[in-house]
Amino acid sequence: MSAKTTLHLIRHGDAIPEPGKVFDPETGYDVLGLSVKGRAQAEALAERLRATTQLGAVYASPTLRAKETALAIARATGLEVRFDPRVREIYLGDESVAHVAPEERARVVRERLETLAQIALRDGSWSAVPGVEPAADVKARMRAAIDDILTAHPGAQVAIVSHAGAINTYLADLLGVPRDFFFPTGNTSLSSVRMENGRAILLRLNDTAHLERSVASKA
Repeated sequence: MSAKTTLHLIRHGDAIPEPGKVFDPETGYDVLGLSVKGRAQAEALAERLRATTQLGAVYASPTLRAKETALAIARATGLEVRFDPRVREIYLGDESVAHVAPEERARVVRERLETLAQIALRDGSWSAVPGVEPAADVKARMRAAIDDILTAHPGAQVAIVSHAGAINTYLADLLGVPRDFFFPTGNTSLSSVRMENGRAILLRLNDTAHLERSVASKA
């Protein structure tokens, strides 16, 4: 493949539930869309991409928080979102909070997410979490999805809205980093890779400059 294709790997916006939020308990965090903060983040990212980047396509995990982030980008750029379940988050075991009182579910989800983040930063992986999806499986599906995107969009710039764990694992694999999780991925951060002839050049990692500009404009 001779064309230079640039992939913008984007973590979804914030979806941490506000205190007391009541939601369907069966799948916990995965049923939640963007928070108020997350919607503002997605809009700031979308405006940045509209002003600076000629996107040729937008892809997203079908998880609601990723879908809503991608839709903000699509509205700003006039593109449609293409969904690919292979760029979903790493499966980290059963997140059901059905056993928890409705008004306590948000707190329980927040605490679980904080615990998982601490494990990832400490160990560089989630292998210690019972029932976790093997890193090799995550690498394989992410590689397959991105190979298909590269084939479909030679020479284009493509936004892929995914998740912290999946992005970390893919980039670690691509760059030869010996950890599955090696950086704390910010919400709506851009990690951009230029691909040509099977070679990758990392252009940016965990770039959230649009959030800094958004905050500054309100000051």
